Amino acid sequence: MAVTLNNGFKMPVIGLGVWRMEGKETRDLILNAINIGYRHFDCAAAYKNEAEVGEALAEAFKSGLVKREDLFITTKLWNSDHGHVVEACKDSLKKLQLDYLDLYLVHFPIATKHTGVGATDNTLDDDGVLVIDTTISLETTWHAMEDLVSMGLVRSIGISNYDIFLTADCLAYSKVKPAVNQIETHPYFQRESLVKFCLKHGISVTAHTPLGGAAANTDMFGSVSCLDDPVFKGLAGKYKKTPAQIVLRWGSQRNTVVIPKSSKLQRLEENFQIFDFVLAKEDMDLIGSLDKKYRTNQPAKFWGIDVYA
Repeated sequence: MAVTLNNGFKMPVIGLGVWRMEGKETRDLILNAINIGYRHFDCAAAYKNEAEVGEALAEAFKSGLVKREDLFITTKLWNSDHGHVVEACKDSLKKLQLDYLDLYLVHFPIATKHTGVGATDNTLDDDGVLVIDTTISLETTWHAMEDLVSMGLVRSIGISNYDIFLTADCLAYSKVKPAVNQIETHPYFQRESLVKFCLKHGISVTAHTPLGGAAANTDMFGSVSCLDDPVFKGLAGKYKKTPAQIVLRWGSQRNTVVIPKSSKLQRLEENFQIFDFVLAKEDMDLIGSLDKKYRTNQPAKFWGIDVYA
């Protein structure tokens, strides 16, 4: 299953996020995911594993496991490369061993001190606060992103972690409209107004952290996962599915693309099996009542500043 983007290209409704995958694990997970049926992979320069992803993709292509045109590959421009968009994109393409990207996103709506193309470092000042580059506007960055389309390096461009204000502004100054806004959204952080705004204006929504981060974000940010909520355990019993499958199905039924991450083969398989059942309206409404406006991904822990403030 796929959603059709505003430029006509199709994006699979479920993908595999590669954040925090490392070393040989990356190769094995991607090849296993392709065998399961995944055709959408969500990468980023800041994940520092594009080269490993590229090796896995090259192996998949060479062995005939899958063709390039069958996959949808996303990666992202890091904050420190806003003034070097073309170079950063080419660096990602080289590491991924690809001729083009299906989707290239502005990872965060903020420019930070440049530390070298593809370095993706976060420079902090003497007070431990992220050094923000106030000389580069998001409009300037976006027009450089548009150049990537005309150059044939990317098929679609989009935004990530943009709120309604910034998304509306991007729509106003863009010549090539953003095809996607990738945001954190899950039952505890539903962001219904932002999701509806994007969809109304032809911007597809990808849900990163669609399971609320689960154990990984609990370890990194000290956050609480919605998967432990009794509601999902109850619905899992009703539909004979796992709590994660219920949450991902909810995300899909509200017209968002979901990109869960897992390092376990069984979970990879389970997360992909969400198309053989439909949540009843009363259960969609029940999940809708659980919103806590609770963001689990909190980079302020590392940046010394709440960029969402």
